[in-house]
Amino acid sequence: MNTIIRKMETHPLTWRLRKDQKPIWIKEYIKKNGYIGINNAILKDPKEIIKIIQDSELKGRGGAGFPTGIKWSLIPQEKKIRKKYIICNADEMEPGTYKDRLLIEKLPHLLIEGILIAAYAIQANFGYIFLRGEYIEAAKHIKKAISEAKEKNLIGKNILKTNFNFTLFLHTGAGRYICGEETALLNSLEGRRAIPRFKPPFPANYGLWGKPTCINNVETLCNVPAILEHGVIWYKNLSLKNTQDHGTKLMGFSGKVKNPGVWEVPFGTTSREILEYYAHGMKNKYTLKAWQPGGIGTEFLTQKHLDLPMDFNHIKNAGSRLGTALSIAIDNSINMISLTKNIEKFFSRESCGWCTPCRDGLPWVVQILKSLENRQGTKEDIKILEDICNFIQPGSTFCAHAPSAIGPLKSALKHFRSEFEKGIQNSY
Repeated sequence: MNTIIRKMETHPLTWRLRKDQKPIWIKEYIKKNGYIGINNAILKDPKEIIKIIQDSELKGRGGAGFPTGIKWSLIPQEKKIRKKYIICNADEMEPGTYKDRLLIEKLPHLLIEGILIAAYAIQANFGYIFLRGEYIEAAKHIKKAISEAKEKNLIGKNILKTNFNFTLFLHTGAGRYICGEETALLNSLEGRRAIPRFKPPFPANYGLWGKPTCINNVETLCNVPAILEHGVIWYKNLSLKNTQDHGTKLMGFSGKVKNPGVWEVPFGTTSREILEYYAHGMKNKYTLKAWQPGGIGTEFLTQKHLDLPMDFNHIKNAGSRLGTALSIAIDNSINMISLTKNIEKFFSRESCGWCTPCRDGLPWVVQILKSLENRQGTKEDIKILEDICNFIQPGSTFCAHAPSAIGPLKSALKHFRSEFEKGIQNSY
């Protein structure tokens, strides 16, 4: 019992998980303090809830790290606006990332409770869970959890005997990486081509079907119930003292490690601790050559960066991004040209094709890397790759897809330039 209480106080996202890995349905969820957060929230003024989330300094867990409370505060509060939407972005298509899947499949009611609190805070009466289409089991679990919540009057009319009404829908996506960009997600949800929208106007003012819309990631919303249950000070004290970020984060390692997985750890935990303590280090006969902090769209780091705290600022200052915080270990057997080519090939394929640098630039990168991989490159090829890296930057493309795609290439050229030089014809 004491162990459960300690985990409840230190692992707000995962303490309810069962050892047999079965999902937590509503009866067990309520028994384990479920829906206390929404019961606390619904007694407060919506603006007070937004203020609590702002004071907690909860940041978005989808990769960008935008302050959640500020995002909620941007939604117009005028009573004359009848329709507003809350959308959960569950289109988890970042290769190497599987944290949201864990929460959806095992703790669907935690997500629903987070959505309910967010909806009440911004006074939205309609919500959507935009789920990756390949997450078949997750879809089944969400449907069952929504049905259970309706039976308990947690979704529907006059929720918890108040005048708050809320309807929640599940929408499974058609399988496009670009739908991780929130305005492309909106277009897809409306039945349009999944391409990003011009901004402004921003979704907070003109979102789904032209109505004010707030879009949050699965893990972000799953943090909300515990904050409403335990308070801001408790939440901030969860993280270590070596970081400016607050709370806990689902982090992990994949690749040639002995124990690949995802774990809830406090912000400030070093990547070395995650790799060596949780993932049990590299497999026998393999050594760590490089690693990506949060999915294949993040820049490569090396062994010298392993003692950095895993948070937004430290990883950014090292030349990468925290991203989803699900790290990928690249071992000594991997050819960096081949790996980078596969990454750029993925991003090239997933481009929506809307702007020239992304539509034409990324396939060009892939072709050059193929030549270097086959040791048929020229001296000019590396210079061209560097020029493309310098050209494709935030602000030079319609959205962040191409700049995110070019990050791994830029860092690979920085840390492993000698491997690229060996790809020049007759260099050996």
